[in-house]
Amino acid sequence: MSEFVNVPEFFSAVYLVDFSPSLCKVARERFARLGWTNVKVICEDARKFRLDGFENNSPGIPTPPRTPPSYFDGQRPGGGGADLVTMSYSLSMIPDYYSVIDSLSSLLSPNGVMGVVDLYVQAQADTSFRNYTGGLINRHVNFLSRTFWRAWFELDRVTLEAGRRDYLEYRFGTVLSANFRNTTLGSIPYYVWLGCHKTPFSSSSLPNEIIERIDALATESPYLVPMNKQGAGHALSCAVERTAPEIRSKAFDAAVQNLSANLPLPSCFYQNHHWRIYYDDQLQKHKQFNDEYIYAFTWEDSRVDDRLLELGPDDVVLAITSAGDNILSYALRSPARIHAIDLNPAQNHLLELKIAAFTALPYEDSWKIFGEGKHPDFRSLLIEKLSPHLSSRAFQYWLSNCAIFTRSRGRGLYDTGGSKHAIRFFRWISRVFGCRTAVKRLLAAKTLNEQSEIWQSKIRPALLNRVINGLVISSEAFLWAALGVPKNQLSMIENDHANSEAVKGPTATAKATRAHALWHYMVNTLDPVVKQTHISTDNPYYHVCLEGSFSRRCHLEYLSEAAHARLSRPGAFDGLRIHTDEIDEVIARITPGTLTVAVIMDSMDWFDPGSRAAAQQITRLNRALKMNGRVLLRSSALVPWYIRVFEAHGFVGKQMGKRTPGTLIDRVNMYASCWICTKNDNLPPPTPGLDGPVRDGEGGGLEGSWSLSDT
Repeated sequence: MSEFVNVPEFFSAVYLVDFSPSLCKVARERFARLGWTNVKVICEDARKFRLDGFENNSPGIPTPPRTPPSYFDGQRPGGGGADLVTMSYSLSMIPDYYSVIDSLSSLLSPNGVMGVVDLYVQAQADTSFRNYTGGLINRHVNFLSRTFWRAWFELDRVTLEAGRRDYLEYRFGTVLSANFRNTTLGSIPYYVWLGCHKTPFSSSSLPNEIIERIDALATESPYLVPMNKQGAGHALSCAVERTAPEIRSKAFDAAVQNLSANLPLPSCFYQNHHWRIYYDDQLQKHKQFNDEYIYAFTWEDSRVDDRLLELGPDDVVLAITSAGDNILSYALRSPARIHAIDLNPAQNHLLELKIAAFTALPYEDSWKIFGEGKHPDFRSLLIEKLSPHLSSRAFQYWLSNCAIFTRSRGRGLYDTGGSKHAIRFFRWISRVFGCRTAVKRLLAAKTLNEQSEIWQSKIRPALLNRVINGLVISSEAFLWAALGVPKNQLSMIENDHANSEAVKGPTATAKATRAHALWHYMVNTLDPVVKQTHISTDNPYYHVCLEGSFSRRCHLEYLSEAAHARLSRPGAFDGLRIHTDEIDEVIARITPGTLTVAVIMDSMDWFDPGSRAAAQQITRLNRALKMNGRVLLRSSALVPWYIRVFEAHGFVGKQMGKRTPGTLIDRVNMYASCWICTKNDNLPPPTPGLDGPVRDGEGGGLEGSWSLSDT
């Protein structure tokens, strides 16, 4: 502890408890030599140690019953006890560990924290159906390792049975948890766990009120601070319940289930911040991404979004997370609330990391991590600075992926994720065709004319090579893996191409191929970007693709020093809610008529044309939005088919941008059109059975894929 704090000054008292007289003697001699008079060494059975026998000036905490009928019954005492309780490689050595863990409740203060580090072995089956462990990354130990290490340590009377850690997690709430292997000594499994009292505690709220408040913030409830059932508060609550069916978040549902089974709440309830909304990380719809995000940076022009939306302090925004850059751009406008949604947990882990960096790090550290994409001290910053501001699952994720930022030979953050395949493909093309030097010259070009000349003479012939395009780029496998383009979106590109001027004439049939359609789409995307935007100073989206990092002159808005100063202020993200789920699931649980803006990127392109699922999602958007609420979307089609569906379900569609050959829709220029659909009519109440949740497989074989990350 003395490596991090000044022990004699930081702690009013430290009690070191051990059952070994010889070890206690060594400890007393050490502290006497150091002159730490506030450290008291107690030689006693840990099951019997009580603070009130030593803290004469403190009220102490009465010892609770060993096995209460329910931890949710009654109110916990509000004072006394230890602010920090630690167990370092001791739980595995205590024979009667149940009573020791039970006794810790009487030692820990209401807002106290526990820290445990110990050895363990555990199989994946042991933790199935548990939503309160704080995540399971690297927790599973294979059969051979379990058998060997359990037998090895039993020779020294150290017991690695799974029940010790299980009971600890059952008796307390998990704040953070991480699983490691000591590779120096043969890959010994060990864990670090931080916890608190099982019941969430607040000096101003009862535990059930905290649960209700988190629920209300996730659902945009009209009563954001639940009232006690008395007086005006009770009248308001009853009035709301009479006029609208009760809408509950999945976090509330999970809390009720855990409370009824006398289990701790999910880890998200014990965090310092309630940005991340509860989700079940063991569902296949989340596991399908294999713990990898697709996008390391968002592929939408935030400058255009800002101009089109003009967000204000009364706006309630719902948006797809992607890499979170757009969410941070919206946060700079200080709307009342932002609901960030992504089905891929890793995309939301990335957003959490960015928020934690604004909350805890100075500008230079944030710039290195997200501007340059690398930071040699990332692991230390993660543990010492960022961890208090991350959910347990996000902390585990980045702890296991520190090498992204710290590997000396690695290319950093922007050479990771599913989209790295497209960036690496361009890097490979530039090497094969000998134009790496031309890329560097393009990034150093001082004028648009110079930039355009380098592009036309060196890079364009290589990148837009028809042979490479036909063999690689036009394949469905490459488009999906590298660019996240699904087959429905690909069909929209082909249809527009078939109806364009490019296929007219005697060779129209030969030109109406997928390869030709994609080649023209890329030409219409890239040529105007090079000719009309200066990549080295004002186009961060292509700069990061070519260079692998942003520069001090060319970066996204949230990476500026002024943005850091604004977003690092206390409370800057109080209105943020991060949902790991499908769009349909989230808007179905939001109080009707509360959203003012929904930014759904190009997610509607994923639907089968004319599918019932598309109409259902548009219907839910209508009910979630206020009158005159807006939906901002982009599409690979010039006039996407679903605009008619919006107009048939209470919206007016307006095209805000159209990309024709030689024109620029925004600095990315990847989409053919941009639309705002404004709600001008309320739909009738939902019909039972017709407007239920869309499940996988509904809507013409869509397979539930429309709510994945930004494409």
